[in-house]
Amino acid sequence: MLFMLIVKASKNSEAGNLPSPELMEAMDKYNEELINAGVRVMAKGLHPSSNGVRLSFPKSGEKPVVTYGPFTDTKELIAGFILIDVKSREEAIEWAKRMPDPQGLGEGQIELRQVF
Repeated sequence: MLFMLIVKASKNSEAGNLPSPELMEAMDKYNEELINAGVRVMAKGLHPSSNGVRLSFPKSGEKPVVTYGPFTDTKELIAGFILIDVKSREEAIEWAKRMPDPQGLGEGQIELRQVF
């Protein structure tokens, strides 16, 4: 079963600030554990939304509206993701619970979603 651990953005990640060396080390260790367990498929961080482009489709059948970042509501933004292949939803939850605070400042939030 494929699951995506979606790392939500924060003001800090949107400012383009890199994680502390301690957090980088903790995330490297976590990723190593995922790899060693044979469950990690892919993991990537994303650039801040200031480099992003959003396409919306307000009218059916018409061309999309293109909006350039930055986007202001950080609660709706993604800073990165990890794709894992596990045996159950419960196993995915356990792996998600082991992830260090991805923002390192008490701002971290992870959303876990199953992939079709």
